[in-house]
Amino acid sequence: MKQLDGFPTSYWRTSIEPSTYPKLETNRESEVVVIGAGIAGLVTAVQLVEQGYSVTVIEADRIASGTTGYTTAKVSSQHGLIYDELIQTFGEEKAKLYYEANEEAIRFLRDQTTRLAIECELEEQDAYLYVASSGPKHKQLIKEADAYKRLGINGGDATDEVKAKLPYPVEQALVIRQQAQFHPVKYLLGLAQYFTQQGGQLYEQTRATSVESKRTPTVLLESGHQIEAKKVIVATHFPFNDFKGLYFSKLEVHRSYIVSGLVRDDFPDGMFMSADKPSRSLRHVHTADGKRLGLFGGENHLSGHQTDTKTNYQALAHFAESEFDVAQIEQFWSAQDLISLDKVPYIGQMTSDDPNILVATGFAKWGMTNGIAAGLLLSDLLTGTPNRFRGLFDPNRSKLNKQDAKQFAKNNADVAIELLKGKVSRAGRAADDLELDEGGLVRHAGKTVGGYRDESGELHLVKTTCTHMGCDVKWNNGERSWDCPCHGSRFDYLGNVLEGPAVKPLKQIKK
Repeated sequence: MKQLDGFPTSYWRTSIEPSTYPKLETNRESEVVVIGAGIAGLVTAVQLVEQGYSVTVIEADRIASGTTGYTTAKVSSQHGLIYDELIQTFGEEKAKLYYEANEEAIRFLRDQTTRLAIECELEEQDAYLYVASSGPKHKQLIKEADAYKRLGINGGDATDEVKAKLPYPVEQALVIRQQAQFHPVKYLLGLAQYFTQQGGQLYEQTRATSVESKRTPTVLLESGHQIEAKKVIVATHFPFNDFKGLYFSKLEVHRSYIVSGLVRDDFPDGMFMSADKPSRSLRHVHTADGKRLGLFGGENHLSGHQTDTKTNYQALAHFAESEFDVAQIEQFWSAQDLISLDKVPYIGQMTSDDPNILVATGFAKWGMTNGIAAGLLLSDLLTGTPNRFRGLFDPNRSKLNKQDAKQFAKNNADVAIELLKGKVSRAGRAADDLELDEGGLVRHAGKTVGGYRDESGELHLVKTTCTHMGCDVKWNNGERSWDCPCHGSRFDYLGNVLEGPAVKPLKQIKK
């Protein structure tokens, strides 16, 4: 497989015309403001507008420009080796609630897309979790199989089935039946169109920079305008106002990678995920011209902790070629995921002392179902409708158990280490030494700065101090971005914000 070149592009976003909603240019008032036009934000907004609420949705970029537009788009309750762990953490009752919340999300998606006539390539698929060899992960998979039985999960052992489907060795496998896959951007654009037809207001290119908790909550915008509301929902993936509730200390940020390539018609049906290393994820798409496109994912790592991310794409490309005879990689892209301390999302009132600001975050790698579950729960909370999942997802749930406390300490120790490392990093080369399409720390005017020389030869320099909490960002050569290893903020080579929690760009340095 030849070296992958160029900038990453997502199949989901390039296979359909982008949205073109206006930018908010004035102050306004609204009963509810939803910040973020991903899956959680738009599902929430549609639910509320259908019940007669005045709802305004604002998006810093374009619809599905965040993780929803860069996902594998598996709609599944099979979230890796999760259920045995949830039983150990929460007990069987709440572990089953987690499963049921995600199953309800799948049913809701089926019903809603039919009711609203949203064509988003939704199709039923079984979801498979497997290990390729014996070892620690195999032992965990055995425990997971027992958890499936205890919780009444629709599935179980599928070892023989997966051995027959995949071209490489499999030691053991589990399945959850009647799951789904779809085109996430088509779904969100369909929701947005319906939302605005019902009277909802949707604005793109409208970045929120803070939320003031007054008698009337107020969302302040980068433009200087503001929106007054009765309720504010923060659905920005990583909460940009994360100091409220100290969310920066309760989320771990991961990146994972996907490559796509045309596969034969006998490419296996189903959605597949390995529980052991290296991580691998498989599914397929039917393209507009009737071909079958394989999606190959994996190679996850802590965000900002790896500079040579091109090697991750190359590893997946090699896997696609060697195992499935993929001759050429069509596209490649990556996504960012947030994992809570106990692996369960935070959905609900952002802090215990302010009922007017709500949040949805920490979906791990499973935002398609957890995001829909979030939209249903948030709308119920605002309308006063009972929801049996409220306690499970409550962001202010009870004190940390032993495992949560351990993860909390690890996360924040890692942040402290990265903060210190960044302050003592020194560039070993001059800015003028950068080759075309090369970036990294460089010396300029006696200081260490971030540099990137684009393919036309122009040099772009930025200060590498993250505008969120002051950690030093690191170069990501696959995305040509500056990534923060502390809390996952990302910036393009010009310094513009790609992903929060940061809301301000990196400072550009004059050459």
